[in-house]
Amino acid sequence: MRVRAGFHGVDRVLTQQAASRIPKRAGRVLSAVEEAAESSKLWWGAAAVMAAAGGRRGRAAAVAGVSAVAVAQLVSNGLCKQLADRPRPPKEWIPHDEVYDRPDSSSFPSGHTAAAVAFTAAVTPAWPAAGAVCALPAAMVALERVQSGAHYPSDVAAGAVIGAASAWLVRRAPYPLLRRTT
Repeated sequence: MRVRAGFHGVDRVLTQQAASRIPKRAGRVLSAVEEAAESSKLWWGAAAVMAAAGGRRGRAAAVAGVSAVAVAQLVSNGLCKQLADRPRPPKEWIPHDEVYDRPDSSSFPSGHTAAAVAFTAAVTPAWPAAGAVCALPAAMVALERVQSGAHYPSDVAAGAVIGAASAWLVRRAPYPLLRRTT
């Protein structure tokens, strides 16, 4: 019980710091990136560009990235959010109006972060340069989820683990399932 109280305290402190210390301008940029990532639009767009402009390597990266997003979304939103009924961080912790524009679903885990990390981690082995480019918006999405008051840092960390595991699973899919399209 004591460990849980300490863990919750760390979540509280980190959430309050992220929500209050990020300058407004940076917060607006983070919000714009998060909005682009809503419903995985950013990752689908990146996959389309990779497939169209990247040749064989781009198509392989796109297929891996989109496949990993699908797995991550299924695990995070389809399974984990249904099992974990964790409330969002208290509105009193967030000193800006973004806190009023957040979903009513379970806070745990961050599905946005799961998708962002899944896409980036799955793309990187196929096309390291594209993976490096995707890493910045993926990190911005994760930070925005805490800064906006939509998630605790532990929700984002869990989403990142789900995303990394999803990418790992997709990259190890049997040869005919994933690699035939390349």
